[in-house]
Amino acid sequence: MSVFRQLSAVVGMNLRNLPQRTGASLVIVIGIAGVVAVLVSVLAMAVSFSQTIAGAGSPDRALILSGGALQEAMSSIPRDSVANILDAPGIARDREGRPIAAAEALAQVQVEPKSGGKLINVALRGVASVEPELRPELHLVEGRMFRPGLHELLVGRSLEERYGLGLGSHLEFQSGDWTVVGIFASSRPSTFDSQVLTDAQTLLAAYQRDWFQSITVRLAGPGSLDQLKRALAADPTLHVNAYLESAFAAAQSQALNTVLKWIGYFIGGMMAAGALFGALNSLYASVSSRSVEIATLRAIGFGAGSVVVSVLAEALLLAVGGGLLGALCAWIFFNGHVSSMELSGLQPPIAFAMSVRPDLLTLGIVWACVIGLAGGLLPAIRAARLPVARALNAVV
Repeated sequence: MSVFRQLSAVVGMNLRNLPQRTGASLVIVIGIAGVVAVLVSVLAMAVSFSQTIAGAGSPDRALILSGGALQEAMSSIPRDSVANILDAPGIARDREGRPIAAAEALAQVQVEPKSGGKLINVALRGVASVEPELRPELHLVEGRMFRPGLHELLVGRSLEERYGLGLGSHLEFQSGDWTVVGIFASSRPSTFDSQVLTDAQTLLAAYQRDWFQSITVRLAGPGSLDQLKRALAADPTLHVNAYLESAFAAAQSQALNTVLKWIGYFIGGMMAAGALFGALNSLYASVSSRSVEIATLRAIGFGAGSVVVSVLAEALLLAVGGGLLGALCAWIFFNGHVSSMELSGLQPPIAFAMSVRPDLLTLGIVWACVIGLAGGLLPAIRAARLPVARALNAVV
């Protein structure tokens, strides 16, 4: 009999007998499914959060913060410095020659979750009337734009879904009652979807402030950022730094994204070790229960390689089944799930929708296959080295 026919015969017989080992098989499948589900869900959280932070940035915009400020919330730019900054070269201008730029203010407001419970801080951002030209990725999906001078708000789509802040909702904070007049959304994952927007000057008046947190500008073209930086550095009255918005946003999420991925791989590794031992025990028990069958095959001429491949095939099949089950669970329960996370203690939580991407599902299934092959290797070697005479004498 050829090697190929031996392999197909032994593997087929082994797989056909799987229903007789349902309990041991389920131990392997469920254990590996748990590993894959946890690994994929944690990595999906890390990737989605990173995409949301980075989505707020654009390579054709610059963010200007006060000197030494590492985060927008820590920045403070005096009102009387804004005009000088907006006159700097490198900033794009509209048809009337006005700079496409906005001095923005930040605050926090408390909202009650839709299901009740503890109040949650959300970001309140004061923006300017140039918003459609400055951030074209933001667009109204319901209602209308706020009117400067009035206590009117726009709410990001994620806040509407998570906290029930729909049109006509009222928020009580600084200087009285504020009304939601519009819902906006971003065309890509972005932190803006979990923010509340209002007129910057109205916000400053309500909080009795005389400074902005940041200035966002649209760059005139390639090389404009360096031109802008040189102009700002040459003005002795200004103490600010300019950053490419996309690079700044990516840097803000990098550390936390690394931690989340490390946690995912660490927890996944610990669970993988448990699943590996479960697979070892189950497959060792399977080999022991089939020792006579294996010895008989060896006695009639089947090679050790065929026996090894049959055990590994069983382990791989169960691992793939567990991987697919875990991937399916992760996709059902977490894909599209809106979660929230804090970037730092100085900023309110950022709501974001988790995305269980195909590459993460593929990674989870690869992990499952590795666990299955590693768990099946030693039992396969034991099966191949099983003394034929001793196994057959055991039933005499």
